[in-house]
Amino acid sequence: MKDNQTIKNLGEIGLIDLIDELIHEKTSKKLLRDDSFFYDLDEDLRSGSLVMNSDMFVSTTDAPKRMSYYQMGRKAVLMNISDLIVKGVAPAGMIISLGIPEGLKIKKFKEIIDGIIEYGKNWNIDYIGGDLNHTKEIIINPTVFGFINPAKLLLRKGMEIGDILVANGKFGLTGVGFDILLKNNTNESDFEIYSRSIESVLEPKDPGKEAFILSKFDLASSSIDSSDGLAKSLGDLLISNPKRGFEIHLSEEFIDKEALQYANKYKVPLEDLVFYGGEEFIQIFTIRPQEFDNALIHLKKEGGTIFKLGKVISEEKIYIIKNSVKSELKSKGYQHFS
Repeated sequence: MKDNQTIKNLGEIGLIDLIDELIHEKTSKKLLRDDSFFYDLDEDLRSGSLVMNSDMFVSTTDAPKRMSYYQMGRKAVLMNISDLIVKGVAPAGMIISLGIPEGLKIKKFKEIIDGIIEYGKNWNIDYIGGDLNHTKEIIINPTVFGFINPAKLLLRKGMEIGDILVANGKFGLTGVGFDILLKNNTNESDFEIYSRSIESVLEPKDPGKEAFILSKFDLASSSIDSSDGLAKSLGDLLISNPKRGFEIHLSEEFIDKEALQYANKYKVPLEDLVFYGGEEFIQIFTIRPQEFDNALIHLKKEGGTIFKLGKVISEEKIYIIKNSVKSELKSKGYQHFS
C-alpha cells in the first residue's frame, strides 16, 4: 500500500482493515467488527445514566483553510466530547461514521484517523466501530457516549435569579482567528502575532475538567458549552430557564488579551469577537452565590479555573454593561440553513 494512492485503490474492506491496524497500533485494542456494537459496563456504572452526543463534522463548513487532515479528525472528536464533558460526563467510547471522497489520498485518510484515535486516547475513549461511505466531501460523524449518576448530571435548566455566571476560559480568540482565516484577501503572515487566535480555530484546546469538579461537589446550577458562540449559548440557557436573563459586565477578566489587542488595532467591535466568535468549546456555568467561594476552593485544589461573566437576573434579556452603559445583547450565532 502506497500513501500516495487514493482510498479507491483500497476499497471499503481495505479501509476498515487500515483503521483497525491504526487503532491497534496506537491503543493495543481492535475494532468491534459486528452488525451492532457492544460495550461492557463496569458494575458501578450499571445503575447510572447513559449520556450520548452526535455532532457531524463536514469539511466545507467546519474546516477553514490551513486546517490539516489530522486536525479535522481531532476536532470531530473534540466537538462531540465537549457536550458530554460540560454535563459532568466522562466519555467512555465512540462510534465513528465516515464519509470520504474516493479521490482522497491514503496518506490524508490516515491523518484523519490518527487525529481521531490520538485525541480519543487523550480522554481514554474506546474507538469501537462505525460506518464508512463514499461522499463528495469529508464527513466525520462521531457518536460519543459516557455514563453518570443522574443526580450528578449538569443540565441547562436549573439556574436561579442571583446565580453567578462563569466560564472556564477567556473569550475572543476564535473571533480573531475566524476574522483572519475567513478573509480572502488576508496574508496570514501579517498576523503572526495572533498565532494563538489562529491555532484556537485550527486546533481548539481541551474543554477542561471544571465540569467534573463542579458536578462532583454539586456546585453548578446549570451548564452549557459555547461551541455556537457565547451569545447564542446564553440565549439557549434562557430557553431552558424561562423568566430569567443575564447581566454581563464586559471586562478584561474574561476576554483574552489577543482579542483586546486585535479589536483595538483593526477597529473590529470587541463585542463581535467575544460574543459571536463561536467554536471556543469553553464551558459556561451558573453557580449559587453562596456556593461561589466553595467552588473556587475546590477548583483551585484540583487544578481548575473559572472567570466571572455576570449574574442571572429576572428579566428575560441579556444585557451588557460597558463603561457604565447598559445595552441589550442580541442572541445570535451560527445556524445551518440560514
